[in-house]
Amino acid sequence: MVVVGGVTRLTHSGLSITQWQPIVGTVPPLSESAWNDAFTRYQATPEYRDVNRGMTLQAFKGIFWWEYFHRLLGRAIGVAFLLPYLWFLLRRRIPPGYAKSLAGIFVLGGLQGALGWFMVESGLVSDPRVSQFRLTAHLGLAFLIYAAMLWTGLSLMFTGRADRNLPGVRRARRWAFGVAALVFVMVLSGGFVAGIRAGFAYNTFPLMQGRWVPPEIMTLSPWWKNFFWNLATVQFDHRMIAWLLAFFIPYTWWQLRRSRSPLRARRGADALVAGLAVQVSLGIATLVNVVPVPLAAMHQAGALVVFTLALNVAHALR
Repeated sequence: MVVVGGVTRLTHSGLSITQWQPIVGTVPPLSESAWNDAFTRYQATPEYRDVNRGMTLQAFKGIFWWEYFHRLLGRAIGVAFLLPYLWFLLRRRIPPGYAKSLAGIFVLGGLQGALGWFMVESGLVSDPRVSQFRLTAHLGLAFLIYAAMLWTGLSLMFTGRADRNLPGVRRARRWAFGVAALVFVMVLSGGFVAGIRAGFAYNTFPLMQGRWVPPEIMTLSPWWKNFFWNLATVQFDHRMIAWLLAFFIPYTWWQLRRSRSPLRARRGADALVAGLAVQVSLGIATLVNVVPVPLAAMHQAGALVVFTLALNVAHALR
C-alpha cells in the first residue's frame, strides 16, 4: 500500500479522481460514456488546466488506474482486517487485552482514508499540488498504522521480555527506541521532500552543487518557512537525518554487541545495519538520477524495511 501510494505520487496520478466515494467509487468507469464523464471532471481541475492541458483520454486512463488501484487497495485492507477481526471477536478467540487495540488500528485505517481525501482536496484548488503538510501527515499515519500492526504481531509471536537487570540492556533499549523514532522522523522529512519536489534539485552527492551547505538554505522570511517550503533546506534536513542514522544505528549495534541483550535483538541489529546500507545507497541513486520512478519507489519501500527492522530491535528489548 505504501509503495503504491508512492508510485501514485511519483506519476502525478493522485488528482485524477476528483470525487471521494468510499462505496460507489469501488466500481471504475465501465463504459465509454463513464470514462468521458470522469475525464470531463478531471478537465475542470487546475492540474489539467495548468499542467496536463491537451492530455488524451488514453493518457488520462494511465494516471486514473494508479489512483484507482491505490484507493481500491485501501478498501481491500479494511475488509481484510475487519471481517477476520469480527469473526475472532464473536468466537472469543482474541487474546485478552488485544480487542480494543485492534479496533483502534481499524479506526486509524478509516481515518487514513479520510486524510487521503483531505490531501487530494488540497490539490483541486487554484494551485494543482497537494499540500506538503497533508501529504506528510498521510504518509506518517500510514507508517504509524503499520507500526501498530507490526508491534501487535510481534507481541503475539514473541511473549518473552528482555531482563532489564542485565548489564547494558537498559541503555541499549533507550538507543533502540531512539533509533526507531529517528527513522520515523526521517520518513516525515522524506514526505516534505516529496511534497515540494525537493529531490529534483541539488542532484549531487555528497555535496549540494559543490557545497556542504548551500547558500540558499535560509533565504525565505520568516525563517521557519525554510523548513517547509525551501528546496535547499528541506533536502539538507533529509540528508542530515540520514547522516545521523548512519552514526546512531551502528552505535546502537555496538551497544547491543557489548551488552547481554537477547539474541533476537543482536541479530535484528545486524539486519538493521545492512538495511541502512541498502537504503542509503537507494537514496543516493534516486537523487543523482533525478528521481526515476522505479528507484524512488524502491527508496520508499526501503524506508519501510528500515522502520520494520528498527521496531523489531526495539520490541526485542521491551
